Amino acid sequence: MIGASRAADVAALLREAARAEILPRFRRLAQGAVRAKSGPLDLVTDADEAAERVIEAGLAKLFPGCAVVGEEAAAADPAVIDRLASADLAFVVDPVDGTANFAAGLPVFGTMAAAVAGGEVIAAWIHDPLGDDTAIALRGEGAWIADGEGRHMADLRVAAPAPLERMLGAISWTFLPPSLRGQVTSRFPLFAGVVGYRCAAHEYRWCAGGHGHVLFYNRLMPWDHLPGWLIHREAGGHSARFDGSAYLPVHRDGGLICAPDRASWEEVRHALLDP
Repeated sequence: MIGASRAADVAALLREAARAEILPRFRRLAQGAVRAKSGPLDLVTDADEAAERVIEAGLAKLFPGCAVVGEEAAAADPAVIDRLASADLAFVVDPVDGTANFAAGLPVFGTMAAAVAGGEVIAAWIHDPLGDDTAIALRGEGAWIADGEGRHMADLRVAAPAPLERMLGAISWTFLPPSLRGQVTSRFPLFAGVVGYRCAAHEYRWCAGGHGHVLFYNRLMPWDHLPGWLIHREAGGHSARFDGSAYLPVHRDGGLICAPDRASWEEVRHALLDP
């Protein structure tokens, strides 16, 4: 349904939205252009809303009749997420992932999208507006980086398995239940290092590119994880929810661990979650 040519079209659309609506506002947000949604860690800016409108309109032209589940549209109407389960072809869109970084003028944010058909993620994109390149994955066809003109730059491949004490991880603990926060954070010293970019877009790219070994998330909103999950998988990685079950587009909880292979996944899960 989506081949390399269409994948390039979507990458170009994300780039267009970033260049038109996101980058001109970076470090230039007007008074009142940043607003809290559910809490102080959940922000939206004028750039998020404007870019989402551009992307939604562009996807409707490229794929007539498709459903679009945008983060900001879902914030206004949570029922929008249900389109993922019912549409023949749906796209999830996160116009500015890492909004808190963007609003603070930190250059760590991205624009993400994923295509879902028949209950499966079939294509994914993570665009870096400042680096002007896009991580792309097609189900069963691998993952790669394309430059701003759509040229293939490099294949993506996860890091080789390593002992726990040599693993680097992006381990998100903020949204863990209180009963697990202390346990998980107390085990950070078991790893070689733990990072947190406050931006799933860059954490997934970092891991899928072989620069880190582990991703760990508790809250699973589809626009935050469907794009990166497929890119990581197509880069050769293994992932599952905390209980070992497969991650699906309809899941919003149950946690997610991504690792180089199944054995590494088991080791990470044991290290962080077992009593």
